[in-house]
Amino acid sequence: MTPGASDDTNRPTDLRDDVTEAGVFRAVVDGYDAVYDALPAGELFNRLWRTNAYGSDFPLEFAHIGFLTLGEGRRMLQLLKVGADDVLVDLACGAGGPGLWAAQQSGASLLGIDPSSAGLATARARAQAVGMAERARFAPGTFGQTGLADGAGDAAMSVEAFQYAPDKRAALRELFRILRPGGRLVFIAFEVDPSKVEGLPVFGVDPISDYVPLLEAAGFGVDSYEETPGWEARVYATFGAIVDASDALAAEMGERAAAGAVAEAMITVQMKPYPRRILAAATRPD
Repeated sequence: MTPGASDDTNRPTDLRDDVTEAGVFRAVVDGYDAVYDALPAGELFNRLWRTNAYGSDFPLEFAHIGFLTLGEGRRMLQLLKVGADDVLVDLACGAGGPGLWAAQQSGASLLGIDPSSAGLATARARAQAVGMAERARFAPGTFGQTGLADGAGDAAMSVEAFQYAPDKRAALRELFRILRPGGRLVFIAFEVDPSKVEGLPVFGVDPISDYVPLLEAAGFGVDSYEETPGWEARVYATFGAIVDASDALAAEMGERAAAGAVAEAMITVQMKPYPRRILAAATRPD
């Protein structure tokens, strides 16, 4: 989910004018901050999202505003191959749900990176609540500028955020750098059809219809690259429910938080910019 992605108010003339020096869209950060601040009061939003996006099967204490199912989370863990002595980096971790779940299940230590201060605050509180504060750390950063040392992670994960990185080639070079030799990168992302997003903020900046060539150009060996089953029904059901409930969501969460979520939902339902939702696994060679 990318709140604020399609707000036409004060749209920059050049789509890249909205990218900060840290390498993230201002609209995305502002939108996520608004949503994370509003989520505690968002009973309707949370119910609609959990019911439609992943069937409520993800543990409640690790609930999230993506489409990751419990089965997909388990598949990611299989591919990440992390254990108790490993450091797992969660990129664009948001409120921390999937990353904390993966760390709990595997015993790994967690480094969560995200540009949203509200998301990071929520993630830290959740780590404390589930007894993981001693082995989970969250810090500001972006795909292109993580702030981590060379070889900081044994593995890295990301869930449905990489398609919004404004420079994906630079981002993959950064991810290659922060992984130790032999480290694994596993992410779920939407492929984007460039012909359907031309001129759109966020969506229209560096749209990628196949991540394999970019991974290989960054030096990764691609271990697997597969479409996730059943994603379309869940994505369109979720966004359709959000659009239908737009007035109630604005009353519940406030106009600022609801506006971005509803705008992205409308773009996704009307323009169908995503040909596929993929799960990729790649390795930095030894």
